[in-house]
Amino acid sequence: MANPFAKSRKTGNPYAIYRAGDMVWQVLKTYKQPKNEAGDMYARWMVAAKSSATFGSYEMGDTYASEVRNYGRLVAAEPEWLDHYASGVSVPTPQEYLADA
Repeated sequence: MANPFAKSRKTGNPYAIYRAGDMVWQVLKTYKQPKNEAGDMYARWMVAAKSSATFGSYEMGDTYASEVRNYGRLVAAEPEWLDHYASGVSVPTPQEYLADA
């Protein structure tokens, strides 16, 4: 099975959005299949991140998936993302979340 999140997306159309205080991560791509990330503390995601330190602008780059998942709270995700990373959780889609923001 191919990685369902391997295709890069643009900021504003992420697979998922995580928040921690004023820090926001939009997940734009993953490099491994979700099942292969388990236990890999070096698994990376491409994200667009913003906080007060970025003066409200998004900065793009890779970050460790474990840091986003450990420190951030999932606030929006595509249904397929929920199937792989947060089964049983109910959150709006990224488009719905961003429309309300």
